[in-house]
Amino acid sequence: MGDIMEKYIEIERSIIKRFRKEIWSKFVKAIQEYELIQENDKIMVCISGGKDSFLMAKCFQEIKKHGKMHFDVFFVVMNPGYNKKNMDLILENAKTLNIDIQVFESDIFNVVDSIAFKSPCYMCARMRRGYLYNKAQELGCNKIALGHHFDDVIETTLLSMFYGSEIKTMMPKLHSENYPNLELIRPMYLIKEKDIISFCKYNNLTFINCACKFTEKISNEDDTSSKRKEMKKLINELRKTNKNVDYNIYKALDNINLNCVLGTKKDGVYKRFLDEYNKE
Repeated sequence: MGDIMEKYIEIERSIIKRFRKEIWSKFVKAIQEYELIQENDKIMVCISGGKDSFLMAKCFQEIKKHGKMHFDVFFVVMNPGYNKKNMDLILENAKTLNIDIQVFESDIFNVVDSIAFKSPCYMCARMRRGYLYNKAQELGCNKIALGHHFDDVIETTLLSMFYGSEIKTMMPKLHSENYPNLELIRPMYLIKEKDIISFCKYNNLTFINCACKFTEKISNEDDTSSKRKEMKKLINELRKTNKNVDYNIYKALDNINLNCVLGTKKDGVYKRFLDEYNKE
């Protein structure tokens, strides 16, 4: 018991000290810059069992401890059908990290397995979101926190350009369209994946990856998951010649010159540059 207690104390110390610049400062910056937390918020922190969401949970504990605002957090794990080995690892990590989690069950894996042959990852994500929104409402929460990090943002941006023919990105927060008064926030938005991996190695932590029964089935298919891996590989290649390429992509989404784009779309309404050009 003493060893476990000592370990989580060391882990917390590493977030604030050893990884202050790479993780803690960027977590705080995202919350401040994008106004992710307000006084008296009730936030459901979604833990998938992976490295990103578990680190996010620890950062929430720290900011609640050291921050100046009052807000409540609920650490929730949805079990979509993990096998016993993976579920045991999640419970073990929660204990090691001193995170008091609530686990609730769903049958997502079984449902997806029966209906989604071509795009199980997309269907799984959609169903997960619905279950999580319902759980947040049940807990009386007004916000849901997801563990998407900086690399997820950049990969999503390139996926939209290369395969969606549009320029858009993963937003740091957004209102739910189907669940009134619920907001989704991404406080890991500015934290790079390599630094999360370094944090795990430094603290000798092992987390589940996807733990999904479809991963092997779709590894060689032309699906969103493999396309995301393609983007990750591309970005890593580009970093070899331009170490700031990922940051530049991120800043480009915050620095769009509307005088030099062919068209824009807002709320489904498309406007092309000629609409204004011919008025001059």
